[in-house]
Amino acid sequence: MCPTLLSILSLGFCVSLRTWAAVGEYDKPSLSAWPSPMVPLGKIVTLQCHFHYPLKRFRLFKTDGTSLPKLHGNHFNTFTLGPVTREHAGSYTCSGFSRSLPALSRHSDPLQIVVTGVFPKPSISAHPGPLVHAGENVTLRCHSSMLLDKFVLHKTSSTGHFQRCGETFTGGDSPADFITGPMTLASAGTYRCYGSLRHSRYEWSASSDPVDIIITGRSRKPSLSAQGGPVVRSGENVTLVCSSESAFDQFHLLSERGNLGRWQAGVRGPGGALQAEFPLGPGTPAHSGVYRCYGSFTPSPYSWSDSSDPLFLFVTGSTTSTCPSTADPHTTEEARCPQGHSSQLHLLLRLSVAFIYTSIFLAVLVCHCLSTKFCHHGRRAQGRQSSEQRGGSSQPKPLP
Repeated sequence: MCPTLLSILSLGFCVSLRTWAAVGEYDKPSLSAWPSPMVPLGKIVTLQCHFHYPLKRFRLFKTDGTSLPKLHGNHFNTFTLGPVTREHAGSYTCSGFSRSLPALSRHSDPLQIVVTGVFPKPSISAHPGPLVHAGENVTLRCHSSMLLDKFVLHKTSSTGHFQRCGETFTGGDSPADFITGPMTLASAGTYRCYGSLRHSRYEWSASSDPVDIIITGRSRKPSLSAQGGPVVRSGENVTLVCSSESAFDQFHLLSERGNLGRWQAGVRGPGGALQAEFPLGPGTPAHSGVYRCYGSFTPSPYSWSDSSDPLFLFVTGSTTSTCPSTADPHTTEEARCPQGHSSQLHLLLRLSVAFIYTSIFLAVLVCHCLSTKFCHHGRRAQGRQSSEQRGGSSQPKPLP
């Protein structure tokens, strides 16, 4: 017996109901944001509702119960928000439906859309410093002059993975300390922090400036030298050279003022070692200080070698020559003035001699003053004693 059209439709409807019941009971869509759920003020973010069942339409909701009617069904399962304002900040969910099915699907898990740039950026610093050995702890400190009372720490790894590392509340006028460690290669990376207020959980400040946390000591140290020597005169070009027998493809130069940049090592030095040159330009007294360099490999940008031995750079005097000229025009200034590059040492020697002579003069003066004072007191005491003796002899003797 052939099935009638009504029985076929009834069977399809029952199968759809059973399928939808299973979907609604055991499955739900998921919601994602591109390029990121953290959206700066004025930018655009796209929300997409994913569901393996072939639903025709999707709806987007905010967790406060208000829907977004203008965005329903935009490109079936995508929703464009923006340019975002503070009103777009919040938690969102989505659900789907089809004309052949009786009701909406279950709601997705909530997705938080955070609007950044609402407040000025805080500051971030690493203590005791951004360069640490494996196994050590580092404290990342976030602070804001706006009395923000909530801080969130984020990290970006070498693979570009972005993750939230911590969240803390403060009293509003104190910094937030995030203790990170013991440090490993997985925990090294670029850190930023954001600030907000307790009652504005989805409205954050702009991102702080980044701070790179580096693991050092992973390979042998390079060597650091200065072309022409570590003592130069003001105005002369200063170039520091970092070299290593290891096949580093990046070198990093640091001074007491911080990181001075990185160069790709593309040349080999006279001894066959890879090296990178760091031209600092015409030397000024500001260039004087202590320098160190490190080596690393491109696949591991947050893993550096041991530090080179420190290089002490001195920039002194003026480039104006005071040496007598010679008849030979090809004679170099160094040949005419061999003491030029040691002027700093001569100056230190003269200052030391002057200090010694001054010390000797002061010592002699003090001794002279002390001896004069003692002599004067001695004479006074001797005078009193003589006076007493004379007075005693002038007294009349008693009558027998």
